[in-house]
Amino acid sequence: MRHAVSRAGIVFAPALLLALAAAPLFADSGAANQAPQSPPIKMGTSGSNIGDASNSFCCGGTLGSLIMRDGLQYILSNNHVLAISGAASPGGDVLQPGLIDVQCNPAGTTTVGTFAGDLVPLGTANVDVALALANGTVDSTGAILDIGQPCTAVQDATIGLKVTKSGRTTGQTFGTVQAIDVSVLIQYQRGCHQRKKFRVLYANQVTIGPGGFSGAGDSGSLIVSDDGTPNPVGLLYAGNATLTAANPASDVVSALSSGGHSVSFVGQSCAPAAASPLSASALLPRGPSSDSIAAARSVKERHEPALFARPEILGVGVGADDTDPARAVIVIYVETPKGATPRGLPSQLDGVKVRVVPTDPIEAL
Repeated sequence: MRHAVSRAGIVFAPALLLALAAAPLFADSGAANQAPQSPPIKMGTSGSNIGDASNSFCCGGTLGSLIMRDGLQYILSNNHVLAISGAASPGGDVLQPGLIDVQCNPAGTTTVGTFAGDLVPLGTANVDVALALANGTVDSTGAILDIGQPCTAVQDATIGLKVTKSGRTTGQTFGTVQAIDVSVLIQYQRGCHQRKKFRVLYANQVTIGPGGFSGAGDSGSLIVSDDGTPNPVGLLYAGNATLTAANPASDVVSALSSGGHSVSFVGQSCAPAAASPLSASALLPRGPSSDSIAAARSVKERHEPALFARPEILGVGVGADDTDPARAVIVIYVETPKGATPRGLPSQLDGVKVRVVPTDPIEAL
C-alpha cells in the first residue's frame, strides 16, 4: 500500500501497523522530497489526491515526473497513488506535499494539478499509471529533485544496468536492474489503509536491487539510467525489503498513447549513453548476451504456468548468474518465512540455471 499516516500523526507502512512509540519502517532520507516547495515545484516529491483519506488515515506517494500528452503537461504517477486504485473522481485536486506530510490537513499544501480521470484502469494495460493535468505551479522543464531534467527518450532496461530515482520516502537512491521480463504478483489494498487486499499479475516487468532502493511512499517515482544520461527506464510502483518492481517506461508511454494520443517525457534531448570503445568499461560484459537471454526467456515462458501454480511463487523473470554475469538464468521470487530456506524448486529448467530468491510479499508502495 501507499505510505499512510493517521490523523493523529502515527505512521503506517506496508503489512505492518506501527505502535505509538515506534519509528517508521523505512528511514527518512528524503526530507527535501517531503517538504512543501515554493513554485515552481519539482518532481520526485511527495504528493497525493486530495481524496486519498479516510476518517482516520491519509495516504500518498510520489509525483514522479512530467509528461507531454497531446500538447499538455501532466504529472505522472501511479494509479494507486493518484487514482486511488480507481476510486478517485476526475477533477480532484492533486497536492504537494501529500496529505501524509501535512498531518492530513490540505491547508498546508499547494494544488499542483487536477486528476485526469482513470485513463488506464488498474489491471487493464500491464501498468500502474495515472495522470494529473499540471497547472502553473509546476516546473515546466520537468526537473526532478536530486536528478535534474530527465531525458525525453526512454531506455529499455537491461540486466545489470545502473539506475537511480528520487522519491518521497528514501530520496535519491541508486540500484541495479536484477531481472527483466518478470511476471510478478503485486499485492494492493483498497482505499487508504484498508485491510481488504487484492492482487494483480503483471508481465514484462523490471526488478531492481538492492533492498532499500525504495520504501513505502516512493511509488510513482521515475527510475532513470545512471550511465551518463538520465533516460527514463521505469515507473516505480511496488517492492519489499528485497526488491523494487517497475513498469518499463516504454510500456507506460504505450499505455498512455493508446487511442492515438501523443505522449513523451518532458526533459532534455539526449540519447542513451554508449560506452566509448576505448574505455575500460567497454571491455567488460555488463550482462548476459542477447542469445543467452533469449534462450532463458523461452524456457521461462514454457515453465511459467506450472511455477505460478505453486502459491509461494511471486515472480519469475530472467537475470544473470551470480558467478557468471555473462550467463542468463531464470530468477524465481519465492515467498519464504523468515529464516527458512525455499525447498522443492529446481536448480535448472531445460538446461537453464535457476536462481531462487527468497522474499516477502511484493506490495504496492
